[in-house]
Amino acid sequence: MKRSQQKTEDTWDLQSVYQDEASWQEDYDRTLAAIVGLETYRGRLASSDDVLFEALCTLEKVALELEKVCTYASLSYECNAIDGAAQRMAGLASSLEARFQETTSYMDPELMSIDPKMLMTWMDQDRFSRFRNYIDRLMRMKEHTLSAAEERILALDSEAADACSSAFHDLNDIDLDFGSVRGTRLTHASYSVFMQDADEEVRKEAYMKMYGEYEAHRHVFARLYAGSVNQDIFLSRARGYSSSLEAALYPDNVPEEVYRNLVQSIHDAFPVLHRYYGLRARLLGKDRLRHWDMYLPMVPGVETRHTYDEAVELISQAVKPLGEEYRSVLVKGLTSDRWVDRYENEGKRSGAFSAGSYTSKPFILTNFKEDILDSVFTLIHEGGHSMHSWYSAKTNGFMDYSYSIFEAEVASTFNEELLSRHLIASCDDERMKAHLVASRLDDMIGTLFRQTMFAEYELLVHEEVEGGGVATLDFMRGTYRSLLESYFGDAVDFETVSDLECLRIPHFYRAYYVYKYATGICAAIALADRVLSGGDAQRDDYLAFLSSGGSRYPIDSLRRAGVDMSRSGSIESAVKHFSSLMDQLEALV
Repeated sequence: MKRSQQKTEDTWDLQSVYQDEASWQEDYDRTLAAIVGLETYRGRLASSDDVLFEALCTLEKVALELEKVCTYASLSYECNAIDGAAQRMAGLASSLEARFQETTSYMDPELMSIDPKMLMTWMDQDRFSRFRNYIDRLMRMKEHTLSAAEERILALDSEAADACSSAFHDLNDIDLDFGSVRGTRLTHASYSVFMQDADEEVRKEAYMKMYGEYEAHRHVFARLYAGSVNQDIFLSRARGYSSSLEAALYPDNVPEEVYRNLVQSIHDAFPVLHRYYGLRARLLGKDRLRHWDMYLPMVPGVETRHTYDEAVELISQAVKPLGEEYRSVLVKGLTSDRWVDRYENEGKRSGAFSAGSYTSKPFILTNFKEDILDSVFTLIHEGGHSMHSWYSAKTNGFMDYSYSIFEAEVASTFNEELLSRHLIASCDDERMKAHLVASRLDDMIGTLFRQTMFAEYELLVHEEVEGGGVATLDFMRGTYRSLLESYFGDAVDFETVSDLECLRIPHFYRAYYVYKYATGICAAIALADRVLSGGDAQRDDYLAFLSSGGSRYPIDSLRRAGVDMSRSGSIESAVKHFSSLMDQLEALV
């Protein structure tokens, strides 16, 4: 449908942020003037505690206003990208954010130049309390922050540094032509549908056409990723890190052992993982699986249908263990409070996300489909993000409310775990229950095992270059094929082009990002076990984690909730949970 055909109650309430474009424009103009005003503190931050306090208060106010302006513009565009006014606001907001970064680039080096003893004395004053965490985190980065002139050079290079990523997305999302399968155009979106087709010839045709296009452009893709890896290593060395891995983990204060323990723990779990692929082969009636069999439903022919309101009711029941406040706020947000933009329309972004600002409601974009169970899981997943933001903003000041991606993926997958367990426990139909269990196994394969394989590949490629090697196409393909064979085991036969999968993963252009999905689901399963088997204290520990926002580093905030991600115990528990789901599925079928 067109955007104008959407029912008001099915759209998010952006008028609660700004009444109209004119109101937004007023705040935009005011924020631009305030950003220019931040220049007045250049060279003065160390002059006195009064000047520093005034500068920090001004920075906080401007950043708060900027977030609100950018949120409204971004969300207006995401739900209707073909609207000229939305395009204009999104463009202005992007420029405004760049102007803010440019104007404030002097602040970090200048703050770091203040005598530490004097700065500590100033921070001991009560009036600085809301800025202490911000300053502590900033000073921790001092060792890896360059001079103002050097930081300016890196900032000027930022657009060029993104060239490999931008070129990858243009080539991957725009220029590649995969052709058609049985009269239907083959795209990234339709590929996932073809991979679930019961006809193996359809799956094979889609697979070979998709990877045939990557094979035709393999040298360009390899060169782009090699350039991205080189950029990661350049920045890590320029800032004095021992490796690109340390550079990626250091801002969140995550030890390298967390990353390496994840990879090793999943290697230790290969017998369990290989058992899954053996089970998949048996259920599909195959002696050996092919790469195009990985997304075929293990329990076929099961149909599910939920209206949006029915989905909300399921979610309401699933989150009851988190208490009445959590449940009622989330249900109201998903319904009458209009957090959610529910259905697809022309010009609306595909997929789903949660967003918002400190002063606004949390907002959720989704493209809900009644006949797809994943739509219900997507809604509760994004609801987890939104409730994380709701608790964080409720409990923290603006400078402390923004949490890390490491923590964010826990809150969302925790909710998925609650929904999965609720659906399985309340289902009386054995075939439907088998479908639900099989779907959860597939989800865990994608989130825990596959993301860990991706994480290991990233590490191997970066370490090859850091050790003086070259990330050639042959090295990439050989490394990835070795991982495919190790992770999938003897039950799967691969094609000559299968290792080209390493060229089509967009997240590789955000170095060392994917491991957070794997650690997130491990933490979520451990916390779900704790909350569901515990009492008020365990529930309150989890809600305290949601409320901590960005006031602590992620490992610390999760440890207080009851899971220590610096150790491998939560990963081992997740693997045991995965194994128990296989036991359930085998018993059911």
